[in-house]
Amino acid sequence: MDPTMIIVSALAAAGGAGAAYWLMSGRTRALVAQYDAETASQAALAVLEGQRHREELQSVQASTDLAAQREIARAREGVRAEEEAQAQRTGQEQKRLSRRAEELERHAVRAERRDEELVRREKTLGDKQRAAAARESELDVLREDAVLAIERASGLSREEAQKRLFSEVEERSKAAIARKVLALEESARERAEVTAKNIISMAIQRYAGEYTCERTVSVVNLPSEEIKGRIIGREGRNIRALEAATGVDFIIDDTPQCIVISAFNPIRREVARRTLETLLEDGRIHPSRVESVVRKTESEFHKIIRAAGQEAADEAGISGIHPEILKLLGALKYRTSYGQNQWQHAIEVAFLCGTMAAELGLDIKRAKRAGLLHDIGKVLDQTAEGSHALIGAEFARKHGEQKVIVNAIASHHEEVPQETIYACLAQAADAISGARPGARRQMMQSYNQRLTDLERISNSFPGVERSYAVQAGREVRVIVENGRVTDEEAVVMSHEIAQKIETEMAYPGQIKVTVIRETRIVNYAR
Repeated sequence: MDPTMIIVSALAAAGGAGAAYWLMSGRTRALVAQYDAETASQAALAVLEGQRHREELQSVQASTDLAAQREIARAREGVRAEEEAQAQRTGQEQKRLSRRAEELERHAVRAERRDEELVRREKTLGDKQRAAAARESELDVLREDAVLAIERASGLSREEAQKRLFSEVEERSKAAIARKVLALEESARERAEVTAKNIISMAIQRYAGEYTCERTVSVVNLPSEEIKGRIIGREGRNIRALEAATGVDFIIDDTPQCIVISAFNPIRREVARRTLETLLEDGRIHPSRVESVVRKTESEFHKIIRAAGQEAADEAGISGIHPEILKLLGALKYRTSYGQNQWQHAIEVAFLCGTMAAELGLDIKRAKRAGLLHDIGKVLDQTAEGSHALIGAEFARKHGEQKVIVNAIASHHEEVPQETIYACLAQAADAISGARPGARRQMMQSYNQRLTDLERISNSFPGVERSYAVQAGREVRVIVENGRVTDEEAVVMSHEIAQKIETEMAYPGQIKVTVIRETRIVNYAR
């Protein structure tokens, strides 16, 4: 190879290497310079960040110091206010204690004055008592001297004078007492409504126990104890539906295999009993079923009642009675009075009226009709105001009964005047039926004993000629001697007999005492 070319090549290579080195050295310096600039910038940023952190810390510290100072100021203010309030309360308490001490001191002064006054009064009272005792001793001496003087003047001893004086006062007082009794009776008549309510309340109290236990409940036997749960239903909805639909109370307690139905209305109670028995036979017990069964049972029961009324009319031989009256007559089968079934009582009164009418030559059927219908108002007396006699008479009048029958129904307890003989027959037959021994749950022995006691008490009074217990022991009639008992004394005697009966006898209701004094003048023409 040419040496020149070799030299040229070497120089070219050396120049290229130098150029390359120069280029590399410049870039390196630039990189180094760039690095140094970035490092300086980061250092500057770090310095600035540190300065900012220090400023923030200083600001936070300043805020914290300010808040702390404020809190300390508030605490000091609260402590100062509490101290002032406590000081105020202490001052008030001290004032109250001071006032209390002053009051106690004043009370002590007043108590001391009262003690002194009481001592003075006791001393004065003692002086007066001693003076009164001395005066009483003087009066006793004077009184004894006066009595001795009176005894010498009259020629009577003290005991004899007392007896004569008491006898004269008693004789003079009898007439005044009788007049007072008559005035009191007149005042009692003016307060008849109040007196009647008291009598009714007394009768209810004496008879309510037996009546409530025996005449206001019905018992339904169950096949098993499990059926009680089905009758009650979920959350009691079945039993509530039964009570709402029938209007009675269903008592479900621990009594085994039975349910008690309680109500004063016997017809509702009977409908409820039949409804429950139907539901038990059917097995489907739910509210909608209960309502349908109750409606069906009521419809069937009304037919049964009407049939019972028709049966009573047929048995008495009476026709042409209005269907609504027949329903009331049949409903009497489920009513009692003093234990006597009123349906049977109505039939019995009808036969008694017919028998008496036949003996008197009167219309037998009219008499029977009056007797049969006389108590129909007892079915309505729970829904209407007034006595059963007046209610029944008004119902009969509205449904076409004759005036004679209406008056007999209304007057069989003498609440209105009796206008015909048939009214008297109905009243008499009613009393006879109720007075029959055994008709109203009275044993023969107790019945006879009651009559005997009434006559014994009446005969124990002086001046009584004879006495008779009538109306099944609900009335006693006392006949007195005309010459020994005056009219005024008869008034007093009736009250004394009634008081002695109340004291010595126990009986339901009331007993009427009638004292009879009459004057009979008999002459014979020959």
